[in-house]
Amino acid sequence: MLRDWVTYLGLLVFFVLLYQYRMGYAPFWVIFLPLAVVTGFSAWGASRVDSNYFIKTLCRADTKEKAVALSFDDGPVQKYTPKILDILRQHQVPAAFFCIGHRVAAEPELLRRIHAEGHLVGNHSYSHHTLFDLYPTFKMKEDLQKANEEIKQAIGETPRLFRPPYGVTNPMLAKAVAKFDLISVGWSIRSLDTMIKDDDELFERVTKNIQAGDIFLFHDTSEATANILPALIKKLRREGFAIKRIDELLNIPAYA
Repeated sequence: MLRDWVTYLGLLVFFVLLYQYRMGYAPFWVIFLPLAVVTGFSAWGASRVDSNYFIKTLCRADTKEKAVALSFDDGPVQKYTPKILDILRQHQVPAAFFCIGHRVAAEPELLRRIHAEGHLVGNHSYSHHTLFDLYPTFKMKEDLQKANEEIKQAIGETPRLFRPPYGVTNPMLAKAVAKFDLISVGWSIRSLDTMIKDDDELFERVTKNIQAGDIFLFHDTSEATANILPALIKKLRREGFAIKRIDELLNIPAYA
């Protein structure tokens, strides 16, 4: 992995510079340069879900088939999830819903509807706390397990697919994901529908460069997403794209 090479080279350069400093060939401050470089790479890797720096994350399908997948994060919620499900059912489109555990606990019937209508249910953590990325490994493990338990209690299935909250990864999360043999799934088209509230702007953003194998990231907590979804589905089909469930597109197991 890139992380291993960065760490190895960082240590190598550190010891070379340390030797140079001890021999009087370099000032003391230069020995901190490798640390700065490694830290910079780590920050980049943590913030880019497609970097595979800490966790191998599937962000698009390696396929020549003209097919894409739709995914929705942060539900289920009564305000918009049912409307999105109605649209998907009307157009006979499968999707993936990466659900927050405490919302599953509050809306088990809604999750059962998602599952019964043929959509995939994935783990998006139990808490989705703003400080989730700072949790120690043991707390992350507890969080992911609790989400899986809530989902299994509702639909009788244990998810294999996991989407990192906020798209952030780190060594603690890598250990938690490995503990439960989860498959990390990202995206290649990020809608930013939690910030973009204008329907036209959102539609333009997600349709300007669609390619085979793309995975769309939406949120079933967004009114704009519900508003543009019918037009997006029609455009995809008009341009010859098949819309597959994400596990089928990536050829991976949905449940344990």
